[in-house]
Amino acid sequence: MASEIPNNLKYTKDHEWALIENDVVTVGITDFAQSQLGDVVFVELPEVGTELNRGDSFGVVESIKSVSDLYSPVSGEVIEKNDDLEASPENCNSTPYESWMVKIKLSNNDGMDELMSAEDYSPLCEE
Repeated sequence: MASEIPNNLKYTKDHEWALIENDVVTVGITDFAQSQLGDVVFVELPEVGTELNRGDSFGVVESIKSVSDLYSPVSGEVIEKNDDLEASPENCNSTPYESWMVKIKLSNNDGMDELMSAEDYSPLCEE
């Protein structure tokens, strides 16, 4: 089954998605990522106010198969985290594109040009 890859989002090589709205970037894991992980049983997210640089690990997704770090696609401050995900980590599997993890207020445009379109990301899901 092919992974779902919405065109309105940007993507990283680490299989995170990013929704860019002005200077706020909402981040989650892709359908491909959740399918590779298997049943997600635990999500650890950073506290609001955490400063992140592009490429920093900002949390962990734990599944029955493995533990995977989450990497920030941009630099900025965490202004919101999805507390519902910590209580219901299985939402990463059932609704990966509604189940955002953090919202980051950009401190600069570092990394924005590294983000991939759906078209560019798609081949990574076929490997």
